[in-house]
Amino acid sequence: MKRYPLIADHGLVGDLQTAALISDEGVVDWFAAPRFDAPGIFSALLDHDRGGYFRLSVDGPGVTVKQLYYPDTALLVTRFMSPDGVGELMDWMEPDRTGRPSDRHALTRVMRCTRGRVVFTLECRPRFGFGRTPHELSVEGRTASFRTPAMAAFLQSDVPLERDGPGDVRGRIELAEGEVAGAAFTVDRAGASAPPLPDAAGVEAALWEAVDFWQRWVRRARYRGRWPDMVHRSAITLKLLTYLPTGAPIAAATLGLPEQVGGERNWDYRYTWVRDGSLAVRALLDLGFVEEAAAFTDWLTARLADRSEGPAGGRPLQIMYRVDGDPWLPEEVLSEFEGYRGSAPVRVGNAAADQLQLDVFGEAMYALAQGRGLDTQPTYEGWRAVSGMLDWLAASWDAPDEGIWETRGGRKDFTFSRVMSWVAFDRGLRLAEEFGRPAAPDAWRAARDEIFSQVMRRGWSERRGALAQSFGADVLDASLLLIPRTGLLNPTDPVWLSTLDAIERGLVRDSLVHRYDPGAVPDGLRGAEGTFSLCTFLYVDALARAGRVRPARFAFEKMLTYANHVGLFAEEIGPSGEQLGNFPQAFTHLSLIMAATTLDEVLDAAAARPE
Repeated sequence: MKRYPLIADHGLVGDLQTAALISDEGVVDWFAAPRFDAPGIFSALLDHDRGGYFRLSVDGPGVTVKQLYYPDTALLVTRFMSPDGVGELMDWMEPDRTGRPSDRHALTRVMRCTRGRVVFTLECRPRFGFGRTPHELSVEGRTASFRTPAMAAFLQSDVPLERDGPGDVRGRIELAEGEVAGAAFTVDRAGASAPPLPDAAGVEAALWEAVDFWQRWVRRARYRGRWPDMVHRSAITLKLLTYLPTGAPIAAATLGLPEQVGGERNWDYRYTWVRDGSLAVRALLDLGFVEEAAAFTDWLTARLADRSEGPAGGRPLQIMYRVDGDPWLPEEVLSEFEGYRGSAPVRVGNAAADQLQLDVFGEAMYALAQGRGLDTQPTYEGWRAVSGMLDWLAASWDAPDEGIWETRGGRKDFTFSRVMSWVAFDRGLRLAEEFGRPAAPDAWRAARDEIFSQVMRRGWSERRGALAQSFGADVLDASLLLIPRTGLLNPTDPVWLSTLDAIERGLVRDSLVHRYDPGAVPDGLRGAEGTFSLCTFLYVDALARAGRVRPARFAFEKMLTYANHVGLFAEEIGPSGEQLGNFPQAFTHLSLIMAATTLDEVLDAAAARPE
């Protein structure tokens, strides 16, 4: 067992309320329950010795491993090929169908020998509360019970279990060709009893029910383009990263995975960013997933209507929340953890929740105004919340902020923040006109027009021949690649094409895109970072919209080669091609969908033109 497998050496399984990472050695080294943002139970990816893990593997010399998803599902297959035989491990969590928060969550693991004979080794070493909460262990027959004052967990297995120290269990089982054994790890509230032991028929039925659930869901996608496997895998990943009871997507399944190995850029991404969710609405609607898009806009409207104050004070909207809408995300350091390959500090919670990022109001309106496939007519209370937000923004937009990248080096007049403030007023005016809602059109229009003038005058860098990251600066910023989607400038406007050329010269490295030059932009943090995968796909989208079809397709298909073995992306690509940052990242997968659909439209249009 590797002490720290590569971030990319993992697949993701989940039940639409929480999720687990499983390495290509069959090790569950990240799992938090009962929600995505709960304390970790298996956190070995952040500290091999203290974090805990659940291993089911075939050991021995000459063993090779292959991991894949069962087609169009979230069921993960890990195949162990040894000189003596071939063993398969299938992992899944039963997807939630109720939409109600649950304390009980189960990871099912089925072992099978498909040729010869194999021996599976089991180790289960839970560490509750990031290893801070001790537990008591009891073993009775096929069930091991792990209990804390707040939570219980049960391992039920066909593998004979024995104690391994005071709190862990282990075991071995030999399977001949055609034989099957199972193990299920279930977490529940304190005082709960172990679930009934399932028989082989029950496990088999549950497996095929999960297969049917995912394959039926994927068949709803209307994508008929050139890259169905990658687009469908990205859609499944976005679904896995969405908390079904509220419809709120999280930014990534993990916390603390570094943007630079050994560095300090180690954040907790298990929360709902308004920005990410708003772009996810566009990606989901492009694929025809109307219910999922509507669920997020309902969640977003509820945040706008919530009058209680969070850490951001009296602002009408924070940049992020917990999946249930709780605005409080206090940040602390898990000082006991050494971090992934020594990348410390390991942070849980996120202090950026109280930052001023003015672009978030534009992203909120971008989501609420997207009507393709949605009934966008706002309710009375919903419109009151929207118009109140725009009234606040009309008095507040002309101020420095922390910007989209959540830098911790002080506020600036970020160009992208102004661009998205323009979007907020532009979409607000459109909605008010379309649905005859009361508004302050003169104030909103005046703000929109002044913002446009500011962006063109103060955001322009003569030296770079481009719109810059902030007013009066010469630094480039890949967030501006979203401008053609916003409607602020036409994709072929000379100002935009000049900016796109400058970004290509300054931020693109072999088709991969840096979000900005951290050497030129003090952001309050030490170290560097890799190319940002979201930005690479935004670059593809912008190229395609500008009519630069061949380089767009080349960059897109080259970027797809950086996906891991099961089609997943982390946040960044390091200098060696290694995936870095939290994993898998929703931002990357939603932007892949956006780039693919744009490219398909442009390529189809080109093919339809006469020679």
